[in-house]
Amino acid sequence: MSDADQTRPGEIEFFEATEVPTVVVRRTDYPLSEMAPLFDSTFGALFPALAEAGIQPAGIPFSLHTRMPTDTVDIEVGIPVSSPLPAPIERGDVLLEPSTQPAGTAARTAHIGGYEGLGAAWGAFMGGIVAAGKAPAFPFWEIYVTEPSPDMDPATLRTDLVTLVTG
Repeated sequence: MSDADQTRPGEIEFFEATEVPTVVVRRTDYPLSEMAPLFDSTFGALFPALAEAGIQPAGIPFSLHTRMPTDTVDIEVGIPVSSPLPAPIERGDVLLEPSTQPAGTAARTAHIGGYEGLGAAWGAFMGGIVAAGKAPAFPFWEIYVTEPSPDMDPATLRTDLVTLVTG
């Protein structure tokens, strides 16, 4: 996804995604209200574990969804890596597992602003895909281009939205 930051906010770009190895924490039926602690624990364990395993991050942190969120999500939170993780790593109460971002025809757009605006951004994105004569498919994922920090302006956050498509 090296050219992802060339996609302008609100613009939909269709492209052929290649499979990318990732290291993730998986959760099923995870409460949507508990996302911040999940991200904090994942990234707190992920980078030291990768360094110990001699695996280099090769992209931007993401979350991948395998179904439409309700009050819970089925989610993978992680990062692309330079080579596949050969076996799961336990670090405290966090289990890091090998996975992939999938290959296939995909669409992406960029959202600029706080995370609270992601629901509306996803709605507009999905509507734009349908208007272009295609259908969104699973999985879909968010790429957190801007690393959040306590002193940043949330209005400057960039999150890229990506989904596989058919049609």
